[in-house]
Amino acid sequence: MEPIRLRVFRIVAEELSFTRAAERLFLTQPAVTMQIKNLEVDLGLRLFDRTGQRIVLTPAGRILHDYAKRIATLCTDAERDLAALKGETRGRLALGASTTIAQYLLPRLAGEFLAAFPAIQLSIISGNTSDVVAALADGRIGLGLIEGPSGRTDVKCEPFVEDEIVLVVPPAHEYAATGSIEPADLKPASIILRERGSGTREVVEEALKRARLDVRRLRIALELDSTEAIKSAIAAGLGVGFVSRWALGKEIALGLLRTVPVKGLRIRRHFQFVYLQGPAPGGVEGEFLKFAGAKRADFDHP
Repeated sequence: MEPIRLRVFRIVAEELSFTRAAERLFLTQPAVTMQIKNLEVDLGLRLFDRTGQRIVLTPAGRILHDYAKRIATLCTDAERDLAALKGETRGRLALGASTTIAQYLLPRLAGEFLAAFPAIQLSIISGNTSDVVAALADGRIGLGLIEGPSGRTDVKCEPFVEDEIVLVVPPAHEYAATGSIEPADLKPASIILRERGSGTREVVEEALKRARLDVRRLRIALELDSTEAIKSAIAAGLGVGFVSRWALGKEIALGLLRTVPVKGLRIRRHFQFVYLQGPAPGGVEGEFLKFAGAKRADFDHP
């Protein structure tokens, strides 16, 4: 029900990028650009200032963006309430997920949810934990799934499933033959970590600190922005790293990577839902939370 031009404008305003907006809308970039141009012509106002590769909202764009968000909410509410007359659950669910969750857990959960609620339109954005929480605070998503502390007081977290982060090495690495290592054995190792802002990075650093290992004094060989990149780097012999068990099923089964226990170092955390402080989410967000809660036992282990 949301007018297409307003939807295109709203997504471009959220992303401040025609390229990323086109990806979210499943349109070509020229089609997105044309929609914005036609809207500006109809209104007789510029909505974006373009400087090189960067765009920003004009004063007119900021006003229209506020109305566009409200119109989108009203359209979603109307669709939901009308669908309820037919006994359907309908609406749009904008969901954000930390990278590890988006790659290894969410596809299965989202697939089962859409099979149960085919009338719901689901869109997913992924990034590190801080990206997801920022998208929630900005109103770009209504619900998030994160793998680290939120770092904010204006959001509420609800645990979903437990995860364990383990030390991973190539099969031929000296640690692989020892059975287990002491925390101090990590000092000379080349270590590969996720980038700063990642929930995994924050949890690993806290665990190492409790084991009296100062990350600043370790040999950080690489910082990478995805678990897949870390696994590839470890398999290539570039170092050792800490990876979620959720991400290791295939590599362990094929003998491409090995896990090595570190004595006294057990890194456990919860993947958790995050939403804005206040009443618990209703609508499609509430349906997803309720569905995930009912499926929690199915996701207890990778």
